[in-house]
Amino acid sequence: MTSSPVSRVVYNGKRNSSPRSPSNSSEIFTPAHEENVRFIYEAWQCVERDLRSQMAGGERGLVEEYVEKIPNPSLKAFKPVDLSDLKRRNTQDAKKS
Repeated sequence: MTSSPVSRVVYNGKRNSSPRSPSNSSEIFTPAHEENVRFIYEAWQCVERDLRSQMAGGERGLVEEYVEKIPNPSLKAFKPVDLSDLKRRNTQDAKKS
């Protein structure tokens, strides 16, 4: 069995006081990372497609939305985040600076 070096992110308890600038934040993605993202994206697309077809046909299939029978009272004020909107706003803010 051959061992290859594996990088790990370790939190040392210190915070960087200066914010990262968008110009210095170029990220390098490994092929494995890109493959994982592609897998998750494609799997989610299948779930959404199956859910839409079930809703259109009124049938019950493999995809089922989970709904709690007794809602958690501490989540009463929870408001879902629209990730697409958040990303759009962050992109616009980065362009302004």
